[in-house]
Amino acid sequence: MKEILYIVLPCYEEEEVLHETAFQLLKKYDELIMEESINNESKILFVNDGSKDKTWEIILELHNKDKRISGISLSRNRGHQNAVLAGMLEAKKYADIVITMDVDLQDDINAINKMLQRYYEGNDIVYGVRSKREKDTFFKKFTAESFYKIMNIMGGELVFNHADYRLMSKRAIECLEKFSEVNLFLRGIVPMIGFKSDIVYYERQERFAGRSKYPLKKMISFAIEGITSLSVKPIRLISTLGLSIFLISIVMLIYSLIRYFMGKTIIGWSSLIISIWAIGGLILLALGVIGEYIGKIYLETKHRPRYIIKEIINDVERNE
Repeated sequence: MKEILYIVLPCYEEEEVLHETAFQLLKKYDELIMEESINNESKILFVNDGSKDKTWEIILELHNKDKRISGISLSRNRGHQNAVLAGMLEAKKYADIVITMDVDLQDDINAINKMLQRYYEGNDIVYGVRSKREKDTFFKKFTAESFYKIMNIMGGELVFNHADYRLMSKRAIECLEKFSEVNLFLRGIVPMIGFKSDIVYYERQERFAGRSKYPLKKMISFAIEGITSLSVKPIRLISTLGLSIFLISIVMLIYSLIRYFMGKTIIGWSSLIISIWAIGGLILLALGVIGEYIGKIYLETKHRPRYIIKEIINDVERNE
């Protein structure tokens, strides 16, 4: 008997795309069941991340029309990463395999076939990786690729050009559940699990409808969250920078004394002001980075729940 597959789709105010996404995925399910790639008990799990529009009402409507569609609704907006995790942990109760993907149809659903093939070849984790970024603007492409490179320099084992389109086996998700941190960055945590993995390349499409939920401000915030959640290298860089500035100051002190005894002392306001502003800026930067880590420690020590599920709809009866 083939494995039960659940596809988890986090949703935040996505009322414009839900019907089309459900239609295309159900069609894909029919194809996979005919090919005997998945069990006919497989389902689609929408995760309503505290949407204020009609997202949850549409999920309920879709469920009433087709019991292969299920859903969970979080009590409030907890962010994309927590919504993905909530869906995965709920899905693993019933599924053998879980695939997470964006609800806006930017992730190519045809890559699911290849993901399942890699899974049946013995891989517990299969990453969906963008083959190219030709449709992105130069700025988007440059900043996105720079992010992955910086993360790897900082010690995060990220899969290049991989977002959150991935397949995970049940045992891989059970291991993921053991990572209890509140500051969640799945792209960096999943590779830490260490099970056998593979990559499937796909071309990312334009959004079917609606607007992106990741403007520049959120992208920057997400990048900072990722770096500070996975690595302490920024603090080490501050220490290295502080030591370097201290050594430079000693060199400048020796240079000033030599100039003084040579009778060539030059008093310059420009150099003094520049030095003050530069050192002051570095101090504030250092305090900001340290404060970011202290804030994360503060949140972790409170042991607050990462999310609260308000409602679940899932017909677990076997399909005949």
